[in-house]
Amino acid sequence: MTVEEITATITAMYRALGNRPAFDAHLHPALTIWESDAPDLLHGLAALDALRDQRAATAASGVPPTSVVPEQLLAEVWGETGLVRYVLRATYAGEQPDDCFRVTDVLRRDETGWRIVHHHAEALR
Repeated sequence: MTVEEITATITAMYRALGNRPAFDAHLHPALTIWESDAPDLLHGLAALDALRDQRAATAASGVPPTSVVPEQLLAEVWGETGLVRYVLRATYAGEQPDDCFRVTDVLRRDETGWRIVHHHAEALR
């Protein structure tokens, strides 16, 4: 029930980026999601998968980031509930500028560990 546990959960999740099952293990199946490129509140992993597929279709000619790292993590824990705020930075090779997002994740601890129940990300540029 420590702040270190939930920040480690966020860091481990982004290290698993590209491995959907490993990444999704950190997400509650019924999570809700606000994203800058989604006009409505998303409900559940199926809605997240649809957004991922839409992004992949529109970015097929784009260059993937060389790294995606959470920075400036600020976390709090109240019993079985945690809150993490951070900047998510996607870095690219060459001259392409970084993409940065302001992120707030609400986590709940259950029998599988800490999982995100609500994710809110806002593009900074």
